Amino acid sequence: MPRKEAPVAKISGKRRKLSSHHRSGLTESAEDYLECISNLIGRNGYASVSDVADSLDLIRPSVSIMIKRLADLGYLRREPYRGFMLTPKGETVANSIQERHAVLTELFRLMGMSPKEFYSDIEGIEHHISNAALPRFKKLIRHLQQFPLK
Repeated sequence: MPRKEAPVAKISGKRRKLSSHHRSGLTESAEDYLECISNLIGRNGYASVSDVADSLDLIRPSVSIMIKRLADLGYLRREPYRGFMLTPKGETVANSIQERHAVLTELFRLMGMSPKEFYSDIEGIEHHISNAALPRFKKLIRHLQQFPLK
């Protein structure tokens, strides 16, 4: 049986892998930016290029380019000299990624793993859980809470 290739988006002439649950043209990287920005806004009340660059361990010029791209796509509202905010469209994506992150964190914790062990796994997996699979993961968590692994 031939292998099915992951959906891709063409951004800046390059093919980039799309996440499984969000096929509107966002890459995994773009989703990571939105998740990071949401976390920064929740913590600081705002987000800046410097904050995002520091959080994602990236250089500021690369972050500036992505911020402009996300704003052009309607996920962010830039406020000159004040940073940027998520639009409702951006909040929807960020909330979705954060929910997946939280579900996976709880699942891995219930399997007896420490955050140090599963953090990088979650950062990759969270982009590939479909809307159909997420409720099943939640059901599995409820089961593991009721019947813990020994």
